[in-house]
Amino acid sequence: MSASLASECNEVKERYDNCFLKWYSEKFLRGTATSDECEPLFKQYEQCLSKALKARGIDSMLKEARDDNRENDAEHMRPKR
Repeated sequence: MSASLASECNEVKERYDNCFLKWYSEKFLRGTATSDECEPLFKQYEQCLSKALKARGIDSMLKEARDDNRENDAEHMRPKR
């Protein structure tokens, strides 16, 4: 898998990626998954990445971009008729 956007998060991203690939191929695709076993690792990665983005001042730019495109997202995410 690819490296994280924040190098300080590479280790936890790698653990999550490995967990996800194993869960996806061994359980999800076979229809035996009952939960997302990798969610705790994803949350750790998400927290690490959020902290890194905030430290670099990127979090506010990301929020602004999301806010600016909220209407476009809503339009493209609504069900097709």
